Amino acid sequence: MEENLNVTYLTLDGHVEVSKYRYLYFMTFLLVYVLILCSNCTVVYLIWKKTDLHEPMYVFIAALLLNSVLLSTNIYPKLLLDFLSDTQVISHQACLLQYSLIYLLGSSEFLLLAAMAYDRYVSICKPLHYQSIMRRTTVCVFLAAAWLLPACQQAGLSILSAQQKLCSFTLKFIFCNNSIYKLFCVTSRAITVFGVFIMSNTVVGPVIFIVFTYTRILLICYHSSADVRRKAAHTCLPHLLVLSNYFCLFMYEVITVRLDYDFPKAARLIMSLQVVLYNPLFNPFIYGLKMKEIRKHLKMFLCLDVTKHS
Repeated sequence: MEENLNVTYLTLDGHVEVSKYRYLYFMTFLLVYVLILCSNCTVVYLIWKKTDLHEPMYVFIAALLLNSVLLSTNIYPKLLLDFLSDTQVISHQACLLQYSLIYLLGSSEFLLLAAMAYDRYVSICKPLHYQSIMRRTTVCVFLAAAWLLPACQQAGLSILSAQQKLCSFTLKFIFCNNSIYKLFCVTSRAITVFGVFIMSNTVVGPVIFIVFTYTRILLICYHSSADVRRKAAHTCLPHLLVLSNYFCLFMYEVITVRLDYDFPKAARLIMSLQVVLYNPLFNPFIYGLKMKEIRKHLKMFLCLDVTKHS
């Protein structure tokens, strides 16, 4: 810990041999970050630019990819600076902000996936009522709720956390997550209860809703034509793939921090990175390659770009 003008600094002790491999780490993660920005922003741009993609399903995909960009930007720039620094530290206030944004955006991802599941349910199971149910107003309400609900809840949790006295100043991770609770002198019952409440309505609740929704879709498709089953598989499989991957990584990160498992530093580093690596990096490829309309516009966009430079 360092004290300067009443600023408390925390040490990020999750790095592995950063002094030896700092430039390799820096170039690798810089490349990953640029790839995340370019791939996600390209799909978001196509959805924004092409009017035939202005449908609820594609709007939710764009919101999900934008959410991934924000999550990555919350972590990667600081990570890149740490690779080039002799000491990996962060102020207490900045740490609280980073950890709050991680869980805010993580919760938003589950809520956006729940909105996408509902959209697919209405599209496949109630096609005649789709236009009347999934209106622009409905989509805007879902999007606002996906970001504002976690933001309000996480703001309250952050205020409670900021009021806690610290007795330790070293985090075992490379970025700030809920391991910050381990630094408190006294475990706060209010923070624990509020944290469980937030997780129940922004993670567990949406996941249960998504599983229920896709179960209903599968049951209905089982008794439908081959064309309906093919449509359901084509649109639902990417969502289920993203959900299962993100839920497993998210719950791993939360549970291991809370139970304070004594993992080797290298293993902890790898698992921590997967939380902020897999979905931001692979989501645009999953949706860009699996969704027919996005793939079509992406091919046209890339071909046009090549033609302009030839």
